[in-house]
Amino acid sequence: MPIYIWEGRTRQGTVKKGVMEAANDQAVMTQLRAQMILPLAVKPKARDVMEYLPWLQKNVKIRDLVVFTRQFATMIDAGLPLVQCLDILSEQQPNKKFQETLKQVKADVEQGSTFADALGKHPKQFDDLYVNLVQAGEIGGILDTILNRLAVYLEKADALRRKVKGAMVYPVTVLVVAIGVLVLLLVKVIPVFEKMFQDFGGELPGPTQVVVNLSHFMQNYITFFLMATAVAVVAFQQARARSPKFRYQSDRAFLKMPVFGSLLKRVAVARFSRTLGTMISSGVPILDALDIVARTAGNKVIEEGLVKTRSAISEGKTIAEPLEETGIFPSMVVQMINVGEQTGAMDQMLSKIADFYDDEVDMAVEALTSLLEPLMMVFLGGSIGSILIAMYLPIFKIAEAIQ
Repeated sequence: MPIYIWEGRTRQGTVKKGVMEAANDQAVMTQLRAQMILPLAVKPKARDVMEYLPWLQKNVKIRDLVVFTRQFATMIDAGLPLVQCLDILSEQQPNKKFQETLKQVKADVEQGSTFADALGKHPKQFDDLYVNLVQAGEIGGILDTILNRLAVYLEKADALRRKVKGAMVYPVTVLVVAIGVLVLLLVKVIPVFEKMFQDFGGELPGPTQVVVNLSHFMQNYITFFLMATAVAVVAFQQARARSPKFRYQSDRAFLKMPVFGSLLKRVAVARFSRTLGTMISSGVPILDALDIVARTAGNKVIEEGLVKTRSAISEGKTIAEPLEETGIFPSMVVQMINVGEQTGAMDQMLSKIADFYDDEVDMAVEALTSLLEPLMMVFLGGSIGSILIAMYLPIFKIAEAIQ
């Protein structure tokens, strides 16, 4: 839908300007008159050059969202009007994409939408969790408190995500370097040795012949090999995106992987506890909270377990019993949630579980890194060492013949 820039005069005689999304300029004028504003000028907003190059636009990072949320909470707590807060924060926002989103949110609020509804029109920047918590804050009159909780939640969720990504950076880097070195040896170095051995004549030792054959294969099919790898990666991603059954099976396989699967489970428990605890403490009903937690789980197996838990609670069961039946959450977590449910301190208990499993993720990341580092070194050293030994075997044979 096109965006229009408008200018109008209020009943008090002041001139106001703004941005509005509408089907045409007549629709903009109609909405302005409904707000008791006399339209003076309405014109289409010029498209920014970056809109024609979407891949060059900066995505909205979690850090941008955290800073916006904290600043917004401070302004609301200081008594500034909602529209004025959005106006100030949008003007000082360095991320152009996020700035445009905030301006559209401001325009929707000026037109009479609630803050939560205005945010809900931009799901890529503000997910269901964010929108529902803001809605709870608006209804309860504690928007500043809710926004501060959201900022804390986003910071801790981002820290958790960084831990997992950081654990994979080193082994992936080493693996890529190792494969690159092996390909370089097979494509560029081995053919030089092969030509030298052919000049001397004679039959090559078995290991050397295997390496030479592998070199021939890489030289002839390296382009096909790279293309096949790229196609396989894209096909895997597309299959996960389009086939719920395939995604469920692959998610189940990820959870059963040695070491890595244990890390994923701990991350899932930490995320579940932090998200549910934040929503319950903010006044979101348990069924709505579980629905949102399930959709933001990031794993279809865990999502299915939470959906079953929500269904069981709607039938009158406690939350602990169906959680235990999923087989995903450890018994300690289930027992702590059960205690929290009985004592009426569910949000506090979930927060303690989240803090505990944040530390568990730290330990799991360290264990994973300490395990993968020697494995990567053995793989790199063993592969290159085997090739070097295979290339030196004919040289030793030639030296014996000369003696």
